[in-house]
Order: sequence, then C-alpha cells, then structure tokens
Amino acid sequence: MTVGGTSTKKLVAEQIRVHFEGVKAVDGIDLELEHGQIMGLIGPNGAGKTTFMNAVSHFVGRTTGRIILDGVDVTKLAPHQLAARGLVRTFQDVATFPELTVFENVELGALGSGLNRRKARQRAWELIESLDLSHLAALPSSALPHGDERRVGIARAVAVNPKYLLLDEPAAGLDDDESLQLADTIAKIRDEIGCGVLLVEHDMRIIFKVCERIQVIDFGKPLAVGTPDEIRNNSSVIEAYLGVKGAETAKGHHSA
Repeated sequence: MTVGGTSTKKLVAEQIRVHFEGVKAVDGIDLELEHGQIMGLIGPNGAGKTTFMNAVSHFVGRTTGRIILDGVDVTKLAPHQLAARGLVRTFQDVATFPELTVFENVELGALGSGLNRRKARQRAWELIESLDLSHLAALPSSALPHGDERRVGIARAVAVNPKYLLLDEPAAGLDDDESLQLADTIAKIRDEIGCGVLLVEHDMRIIFKVCERIQVIDFGKPLAVGTPDEIRNNSSVIEAYLGVKGAETAKGHHSA
C-alpha cells in the first residue's frame, strides 16, 4: 500500500514499540532514513538500539508501529521479503560461511538478490575489487583476521544491492586502525551505490566521521536527533551517554 503524503526514497519507522513481558525495550521511537544518507543510531548499553533494528527488519515482533519503505507500507512483510525490496542488514555476529571463500561468500549475497550465476559472479568481483578484498578472494573466511571478516560480511550484504543498509555494530572487536578503515569502507559503499545506511555503533570516532545525521535513544525512548554538531553539543546527550570527554572526541573526528 502506498502511503499518502510520505516522500519516496526514504525508510520510515513510526512509533516502534517492543515490549517483552512488561519490559519496554523500545517504547515509541520514530526514525527517518533518507536514501543516500548515513545515519547513526547511538545510546548507552541496553538503550534498545539492536532491538529497534531487529524490529525494523522484522526479526522481532513489534508491539506497535509500522515500517514504510519508499512510500509503501511494508509492516506485514517477512524479513526475506524486505530484503527483496532493498532493506538489508548485518548482525553483531558477522556469521560469514567459514568454509566458503571470500569470493563465494560475496557471490552468495549476489545470488540472493536474484541475479543469475554469471551476473552474480560479476557483481561479486566488482565489490571485492572496490572494497580492496581482491588479495583475500581465494581464502576461506575462517582464515581471515577479524577486521577483514567483518568487511566480507558487509560486502556480502552490499551484494544484495540494498536501497537501505542496516549495520549493527560493525566495528565490534576491531582495533583502532581497523575501525578507521571500516569508516572509510562505509562511506565508500554509500558513495558508490547510493544506499541509505543506518549505523548502530559504540565507536564514536566512526559515528562522527561518517554520519550526516545522528539519533540518540536511552531506555528505549528517543532522546535527541540532529546533525553531528547538534548531538555533540546537546547537554542531555552528554549527560546520558557521551560525557564531556566523549563530546570532545566526537568534535575532533567530526572536524577531521
């Protein structure tokens, strides 16, 4: 169903609530992600970020709320149907197929988008070259360092040709150099395929380096939304999450 008055080229989540036996894990969050935009979703541990992403991608049931994808209400669709319409996600656990090569992992994502074998192989090679993974293409993913395995997981998701890419803590477990390399990878993906990116991440260096808009939640409720400058200067965000030192770190990476 096309939703009147809703702009196309936008992922909209309206009044998302997820309650578990009285626990309000997510309690009335709205979010708008424009096509081609990188948006950060941040907040303290237990704030409800991953639960919210699970609700948007239909991996957990919602108590209330609806999802609108490019002007179409997709609230009742299953996760694989959302993926077919361009809403693709990764998980905190990378979950590559360990015995498959890097190339085969990425090719599998391309096949999942509906491409035939020849076109899937072509798309896989293009992504592997674009993301500087060519030298790893023939290796099984189980042989990769953690940072490279995470990039392969993202490449596999991108191979599905997403309109909107949801990344759940992609920098978890990475060292400083790997984290900054990942930030560049995320920006490159957006620039090359033009998808919207929703980034759940605790590493504020990545968030403030690549995000054009940031939404903050706390205790399952919306706390603030705005530009990086607005968020790092927001007293409520500093008190609940960033702290003074974190706000200064955010300033440095956003300026860079």
